[in-house]
Amino acid sequence: MVLAMLAALLWCMLCAGRGTSQGARESGARESGARESAAASVAPAHFHHLHLNTTDPAAAINFYTSKFDCEKRLFAGLLDAVWAQKSWLLFTKVSAPPPWELNSAIWHMGWGAEDMKATYEKQVASGTRFFTALSDISDLARVPNFYYAYVDGPDHALIELNTAAHHHFGHLHLFSEDPVAAGLWYMKYFGAVRRGNPSTPPSREVRMYKGFQVGPSMSLMLDNVNIIIFPLELSKQSYPDQWKNGQALTSTKGRAIDHVGFSVDNLSDAIDKLRKEGIKITDEIRSIPAAKIKYAFIEGPDKIRIEIVEDPGFGATASS
Repeated sequence: MVLAMLAALLWCMLCAGRGTSQGARESGARESGARESAAASVAPAHFHHLHLNTTDPAAAINFYTSKFDCEKRLFAGLLDAVWAQKSWLLFTKVSAPPPWELNSAIWHMGWGAEDMKATYEKQVASGTRFFTALSDISDLARVPNFYYAYVDGPDHALIELNTAAHHHFGHLHLFSEDPVAAGLWYMKYFGAVRRGNPSTPPSREVRMYKGFQVGPSMSLMLDNVNIIIFPLELSKQSYPDQWKNGQALTSTKGRAIDHVGFSVDNLSDAIDKLRKEGIKITDEIRSIPAAKIKYAFIEGPDKIRIEIVEDPGFGATASS
């Protein structure tokens, strides 16, 4: 419960409670930072997709499109998928339920809700199962009427709904053994932009809340998606039963949320540069000739699986 409250707290601080002038200043700083970060990064990228493993892709697609603000579309004209504003949810059919426990780098994905109480009531009425019920943390967040809940999605993929100024797909939440190093990695290699004051180095201070380690942490933007990184110790403290067989993060490959995908303009060039930087290339470049799409896989911080895609036309769509 504390773990979920902390995640929601960070998200609310990022999404709500800011004055117009402060928001404008921060928006301008982020836009400037985005240009500088992209120019300096090894392989400037867009947030392309999340890829999930599921025993029933059709049912999963129906679930997401009926519960959240997204729509069913054909990816590359070939594969049934979900389009969520500026990025994809892709699905692979597996014969057995994939592992979902919170001992890998990917924690959950999230959508916003302008009226969280009404959204929750509508979800309950439609039969949605919740991992964490509607919770009011306005006092903790110092934001009036701030609520969150965790949806137990298909194959137990975890999905957060939280009070926000929108109802779109909005964030990806990660765990890391070193959140600051992981955040700097995404900035260096893919052009992610750190939220907050860009002139101030990210804090490495160990922060505690009621005995739980909540810092250091990082918050990044890649297109319209907020990538939030929390310390791994928080998961171990909050879910000890899921760590009883080991204390190391497992690869995200094969899990309910298998990997994250970033798109680049030139895949061959990006892979060459990443290889020279010592990044582990786990799957060499392959192609989908009918769609003119190329893709490869690398291993990122904390054994997260990352697909890098060359998808003609996607970059212009994602940045619009």
